[in-house]
Amino acid sequence: MRMALTLAKRQLGMTAPNPSVGCLIVKDGVIVGRAATADTGRPHAETQALKIAGKDAKGATAYVTLEPCCHQGKTPPCTQALINAGVARVVIAVKDTDPRMQGKSISLLKKAGIAVTTGILEKEAHTLNEGFFSTIEKLRPFVTLKFATSLDGKIATRTGESKWITGETSRAYAHQLRANHDAIMVGIGTVLADNPTLTCRLPGMEHRSPVRVVADSKGRLPKDSALARTAKETPVWLLSTTQKLPSSAITLLHTQSKAGHVDLTHALALLAERGITRLLVEGGSTLAAALLKEGLVDSIVHFQAGITIGGDGLSAIGSIAAEHMRQTKRFHLASTRRLGEDTVTTYRLAN
Repeated sequence: MRMALTLAKRQLGMTAPNPSVGCLIVKDGVIVGRAATADTGRPHAETQALKIAGKDAKGATAYVTLEPCCHQGKTPPCTQALINAGVARVVIAVKDTDPRMQGKSISLLKKAGIAVTTGILEKEAHTLNEGFFSTIEKLRPFVTLKFATSLDGKIATRTGESKWITGETSRAYAHQLRANHDAIMVGIGTVLADNPTLTCRLPGMEHRSPVRVVADSKGRLPKDSALARTAKETPVWLLSTTQKLPSSAITLLHTQSKAGHVDLTHALALLAERGITRLLVEGGSTLAAALLKEGLVDSIVHFQAGITIGGDGLSAIGSIAAEHMRQTKRFHLASTRRLGEDTVTTYRLAN
């Protein structure tokens, strides 16, 4: 099952709106078929692995990271494919919470005389596809807030200079994060200050750049910005309360207004409706604060460098206007690792 999870992990950011699933077909201790969900979500992992296994699938065991689908969509249901192939056993890491499922696949497999085992590495499998589960259970993507700071929590000097706080290894890992997400989001302030491209620039992974999303309530995205100029190559979506578009290549998502700004709850729902399951937020401080205040952040990835900038530097998170500790959001430590001279720490929202 760990091998199946590894296969699925490699496809994160490439399968939306479908989950990234890994499948291994094993017969007499030998792997006869293996696959992960293909780009754009089709074909599914199970049908690919069964095709590779061929006749060897009969009497074999299928290891699947997510309960196989049983509903007829754009591709035939994987549950029926497993039954038709004659597998003897199916091992499932985590059940699918899609309302169309409700354990139907497991019932169909058992009815066909196939042994079914569930809950193997269930926590790991759920974490792998937390974006998929979030769109079903919360009707919004799983939101990860990412920022890089000095030791004293600053993202730039008082003049706005921020290149580079962290080292090359950290920046490469940040690009890997981009590749593993369906979309990356920034506020218009970050665009106006830094003119970012927001693409994945790791050698050989340039094609894995996510959809680029800008929260821009008043439609201030410049026509000559890097995002507008490259919108034909890599999609740009504008979350705005206006109808202004700097380029016909940009997609406008008209959002509700909240206190004169983009209603972020509505905005995230719009992203989920368009198939975004995993959203990486890279700033700036105003957007970060707004998302945290609304309780819309599920995870934080904090890169920290061994430098100090001082109290007049720019903070990673803007004002949340918290007067009492009960108004704060608590995250628990999930992992920490060293990247060159920096550290990267991941926090997850405490239940």
